[in-house]
Amino acid sequence: MKNDRINSSIQEHIKEVERKIEEACARGNRNREDITLIAVSKTKPLEDLIEAYEAGCRDFGENKAQEILEKAPKMPPDARFHMIGHLQRNKVKQVLPHVVMIHSVDSVRLAEQIQQEAKKLGKTINVLLEVNVAKEESKFGFYPEQVMDAVETISKFSHVRIQGLMTIAPFVEEPEENREVFQKLYQLSVDIKKKNIDNVNMCVLSMGMTGDYQVAIEEGASMIRVGTGIFGAR
Repeated sequence: MKNDRINSSIQEHIKEVERKIEEACARGNRNREDITLIAVSKTKPLEDLIEAYEAGCRDFGENKAQEILEKAPKMPPDARFHMIGHLQRNKVKQVLPHVVMIHSVDSVRLAEQIQQEAKKLGKTINVLLEVNVAKEESKFGFYPEQVMDAVETISKFSHVRIQGLMTIAPFVEEPEENREVFQKLYQLSVDIKKKNIDNVNMCVLSMGMTGDYQVAIEEGASMIRVGTGIFGAR
């Protein structure tokens, strides 16, 4: 019986998240189909991922290379894995065959490593540049004023394609406190898009987590990363 309780709770949580996504889309005049829900499955067992999959989730976010290597081969072939945590350069080779996107490109050196390994695989890797909008010392990412130079450098890499930007907003009690962070990331993406740089797309804004994804959707998020809201507390 224990499994049934766990399973139904994941299913119920996903329904609740979907309801809140719909509400935020209505408020922000957004289309639901323009938002990708990424179930952040870090530290969670494979059974939980399968339950989320059966409830309709197809996109899963992991923070550690090792967890992607362990889980991705055991999931159905249409499950998509996203690397959302800090990626060490010596782990790039392991991760690339298993992910559809790397959200956390936080340095040109990491992008260079992805370029080298992707070239060997004959693949082009979709990436997002991680932006530390709030300039928190505890977080990785480019500061907003560094992003344009990074975009222009990385855009020249033949096996890396910039698809947009990602941010991890500060942990706050009130989601409204992060609205300005999301607005700044959106504006940065608009400024980059205006430059029409070859090999750079600004179609993805990965922002918003369990505590603030509704505000993020209202401010233009196209991918939200929800862990606790789906799988419960870690």
